[in-house]
Amino acid sequence: MSELYKIVVDTKGADKGPAVIIGGVKTALDMHKSLSVLLSGDTEVIRAECERLGVDTSRVEIVEAPEEVTNYDSPAAALFEKPNSSLVIGMTALRDREDLCGFVGAGNTGALIAGSMRFLAGRVRVRPALAAVLPAEAGGFTCLVDTGATVDCDAGTLHHFARLGTDFMREMYGIESPRVGLLSNGAEETKGNKTVKEAHAKIKADGSLNFIGNVEGNKALSGACDVLVCDGFAGNQVLKVTEGTARRMLTDIVKYAKRTGSEEAMKLFGYLMQTYDIASLGGGIILGAVKPVVKAHGACDEKAIVSTLSMVLNMAQSKRIYDENHAE
Repeated sequence: MSELYKIVVDTKGADKGPAVIIGGVKTALDMHKSLSVLLSGDTEVIRAECERLGVDTSRVEIVEAPEEVTNYDSPAAALFEKPNSSLVIGMTALRDREDLCGFVGAGNTGALIAGSMRFLAGRVRVRPALAAVLPAEAGGFTCLVDTGATVDCDAGTLHHFARLGTDFMREMYGIESPRVGLLSNGAEETKGNKTVKEAHAKIKADGSLNFIGNVEGNKALSGACDVLVCDGFAGNQVLKVTEGTARRMLTDIVKYAKRTGSEEAMKLFGYLMQTYDIASLGGGIILGAVKPVVKAHGACDEKAIVSTLSMVLNMAQSKRIYDENHAE
C-alpha cells in the first residue's frame, strides 16, 4: 500500500453543514488512495454520515469537538474562548502530530488565519497571507497574494508577501525563479500610491526575488508573472471581480445558446466552464504556516471540498519531494 498522507478536516463551519464536507471527503478518499483524514467535529454526526455514504473508514480518524467557531465569533478571541471547537482541536492535533500533514476548513476565515499564527508559526514568526492560485492566460498559474488576510498593508508587508509567494510557487510548482509582479494602476515605476511605490523599491532591491515590476489589473491573470503582490483589499477585489466576470460571461453564453439553438455556443460554454471553474482549483492558501492550511469557501459544495483536499494532498507531497531534493 502506498504511503498515506493524513489531512485534518474541520467538519464544522460550512454554510451547508457537515454533510457536504463529509460527502466531499468520501469522494476524495475514493479518488486518492494515498489520502487519509482526521475528521474533527461531532463524533455521532460524523459516524452516521460516514455510514450513510459508505465511507472507507479504514482511512478515517474521528476526533470529538463539541464546539464550533462561527462567523459571528471574534477570530482571535474564539481560539481562547472555544478550546473544544473543531478548529482549535484540529489545529492543535496538526501542530502536535508528525503524521498529520495539512488542514482544510470552511469556517471563519479570520479564525483560521489566527489559528495558523498561534499553532503553526515557525521558529521565525511571520505575518500569514491568504493566497489564491488562478489560471493564467499564457498557461500555468498565477499566485495572487494577498486576497483578504491583511487589508491594510505597509511596504514591508507587501515585500514579505512577495517572498512568501515566491517560496510557495518554487516549492509547489517547481518554478526555479518565480516572476514577481506588484499590482498597480500603471506599469511604470512611478505609478501607484505611496505604499505601492515604497513596496516597489523594497521588492526591486531584494536580490533573491525575480521582480518584473508593476502589473496593471487588466494583466493580472495574463501570465506576465507567477506571483502577483497586493494588499488584501485589492486582492479580494481582483478575485471577486474575476469570479463575477467569468460567471456573467458563462451565463450570457448559455442565454445566447438557448435563444439561437447554437451547439457551438454550448461547446464553448463547456470549454470555458473547465477553464474558469475557480472551485476546481481548491481554496485560499494560508502562506506562512509550517504545514499546508487551505480555506474552502463557506458556501462550498462537495466538488469544492474534493478540490481543496486534492490541493492540500498535492502540497504535502510536493513539500516532501522538495525537502528530499534540498536535504543537506
